[in-house]
Amino acid sequence: MSTTDLGARRSALLVFTLSSFLTPFMGASANVAMPSIGREFAVDAVVLSWIATSFLLAAAVFLVPFGRLADIYGRKKIFTIGISVYTLLSFLSGISTSATMLIVFRALQGVGSAMIFGTGIAILTTVFPASERGRVLGISTAAVYLGLSLGPFAGGLMIEHFGWRSIFLANLPVGLFILALVAWKLKGEWAEARGERLDYLGSGIYAVSLVSIMYGFTRLPGLLGWALLALGAVGMVVFVKWEMLTKSPVMNMDLFRKSRAFTFSSLAALINYAATFAVSFLLSLYAQYIKGLTPEQAGGLLVAQPIVMALSSPLAGRLSDRIEPRVVSSVGMGLVAVGLAMLVGIGMQTSVLYLVASLIVLGLGFGLFSSPNTNAIMSSVERRYYGVASGAVGTMRLTGQMLSMGIATLIFAVNIGRAQITPDVYPQFMKSLRIAFVVFACLCFLGVFASLARGNVRDNHSNERS
Repeated sequence: MSTTDLGARRSALLVFTLSSFLTPFMGASANVAMPSIGREFAVDAVVLSWIATSFLLAAAVFLVPFGRLADIYGRKKIFTIGISVYTLLSFLSGISTSATMLIVFRALQGVGSAMIFGTGIAILTTVFPASERGRVLGISTAAVYLGLSLGPFAGGLMIEHFGWRSIFLANLPVGLFILALVAWKLKGEWAEARGERLDYLGSGIYAVSLVSIMYGFTRLPGLLGWALLALGAVGMVVFVKWEMLTKSPVMNMDLFRKSRAFTFSSLAALINYAATFAVSFLLSLYAQYIKGLTPEQAGGLLVAQPIVMALSSPLAGRLSDRIEPRVVSSVGMGLVAVGLAMLVGIGMQTSVLYLVASLIVLGLGFGLFSSPNTNAIMSSVERRYYGVASGAVGTMRLTGQMLSMGIATLIFAVNIGRAQITPDVYPQFMKSLRIAFVVFACLCFLGVFASLARGNVRDNHSNERS
């Protein structure tokens, strides 16, 4: 390995470790800010959930198309544009004057996030050999969890002293630093599919279908909600059929048809995020409304889970370089199911210590699951599809997160309606929490079987080394 190669690898790792930190830090901070935003704009729980969901929806819609564009036009180019968009929209979100404006800016910020996460894993997978991939992905994943760890506490601290807008404005210096680092240190470009074209029709069908499904969730149990879900389901079938026929698909269906590891690893990621993402959102509301904690105190409570994630993720990544990723990630998925089951009995008098213990189990499980699962996905595809596979990893994550918020939003809509969360509706709120944790625990239990079904990926590693 030459010095130049080593320098390029270190620079790429530093850039994408920082970018991996940025988005989850703000997302975790935003969860703690929801009650403050709700009070300032006088909005209900359903509207509050859309402040988080609009970001996730936009990011999920654009992740696969931007992953494909990155393969064609250059991953560094798309990444740089993404960081620029994300940083600008952080500023605009911080000066929003209404909930509607904040939701729109968060959605546009999600577009920038799609450019970042549709390229980051692909670049790391390109510049590092298969023998180091688990370690590198473990470091990158640890940065995600560090952002999740610092987000609730630092976010709560900023909200308490400077208001909720400060969590968005704090992204500006970090974003600008990453841009400077890319221009200064990250040399070269990666575009293995240069000269191929983007499937615009397929991208459009995919976007409309995903938006229909997610918005349909928020309109259930009404007739419009079912109609939108049906439209989205039909759209997804049409999308798959079109992708199998077109010469230059935005999502190569052969990745799913020919690779059992890719298919079931992607499904496991979808289930895992669908079962876990809304937990911090729900517990943040619980801590502040039911327990009467301040944003800073609520952040201190929620920090237990991501701290354990950050500590366990690099270890899990190294383990997945040595033993089968499905073994490590399946154990992790099982622990997540246990942690969620512990939260099913949550009540008005549940102790903070019990909540922390539940979050520690969740954090350990998620830390063991995530980086080995990503390693399995990226190890099961050819180099020319790294951007698409990276987009698929992000899409499973974001679609799972959307489903998680969609489930929570649906449960709120059925049990509370469009009322603000006040002491009068606390019993309905607690009922909603328990139902949500039952659903999430059952999902994760099923996810263990999807994780085990992927088969072995060690042969793929051996082939790349030879």
